[in-house]
Amino acid sequence: MKSTETARRSTAERKRDTLRRLDGERDVWVSTSHPEHGPHQVPLWFLWDGRAVWMCTGAASATVRNLRAEPRVHLALPDSFDVVLVQGEAECFPDQEVAAGPAEAYTRKFGWDPRGEEGAFVYIRVLPTTVRAWHGEPELRGRVVMRDGTWLA
Repeated sequence: MKSTETARRSTAERKRDTLRRLDGERDVWVSTSHPEHGPHQVPLWFLWDGRAVWMCTGAASATVRNLRAEPRVHLALPDSFDVVLVQGEAECFPDQEVAAGPAEAYTRKFGWDPRGEEGAFVYIRVLPTTVRAWHGEPELRGRVVMRDGTWLA
């Protein structure tokens, strides 16, 4: 069990820790919404390329349908103590049209290439606009580490 006691980190330390987690984690919770169908949340594998989050899912999925209607998205790393929340704008790329760089990096990370699968897949790129990071209650104040797409430290 993790201790819930923590010393308050600076914005620069939070940014560093957030980037480390984005680079090293495998799963992210993706929250989307559709004007007619409402909210939808699903875990997906993700890749951080240093600027954007990349995910991949079936072309007919509710996630893709929602993002095409409403590209604003919320992402959450799966830890309720070491919280990282990302808000951003999503863009969808059919698997046969995605740039080679992100698709190959995704394949290297997960050992799976959706471009070779039967059926259509869509790569989703999320450019963060806001990132919040905190460890427990002592860090609730100052939790924003990115605003308007710019890191604060």
